[in-house]
Amino acid sequence: MPQLEFSNPLIFSQVFWLLVIFGALYLIVSKAALPPVASVLEERAGRIAADLERAGALKEEADRAMAEAEKALAKARAEAQAAIRASLERAKAEAAKAEADQAARLARQLAEAEARIAEARAKAEAAIGEVAVAAAQAATARLIGISPDLARVQAAVADAARG
Repeated sequence: MPQLEFSNPLIFSQVFWLLVIFGALYLIVSKAALPPVASVLEERAGRIAADLERAGALKEEADRAMAEAEKALAKARAEAQAAIRASLERAKAEAAKAEADQAARLARQLAEAEARIAEARAKAEAAIGEVAVAAAQAATARLIGISPDLARVQAAVADAARG
């Protein structure tokens, strides 16, 4: 390979021009091309850092909002349970009142019915007494042919009913 022949007298000039060209390229790249790339990289790193910071702040805000929502949900549940308990208590109280009213009405009807029964029994007993007196008078008149005294028949029926 002729490029690697170090005995060639042109090798020193080629190495010199190689160093000059690479030095010039280095200066051009480091002064002209790399600063914009470096600024873009710095800007991008800054934007990424700002985005990460903003994302962290938004995450904290979302966590706070979630905690508040959970507190509100717990409060709403507690209020709903309290409302349900209050409704149940009201319903129980209304049912107890309705039951008491119904029991009072039934007791009143029962007392009225017992009074009517007692009255009917008294009427029936009185009617039985009258029927017994009439039957005893008729039977006695038929058996002995004489109509007995009404007061004596009533006294005999009353004695028989008592004893």
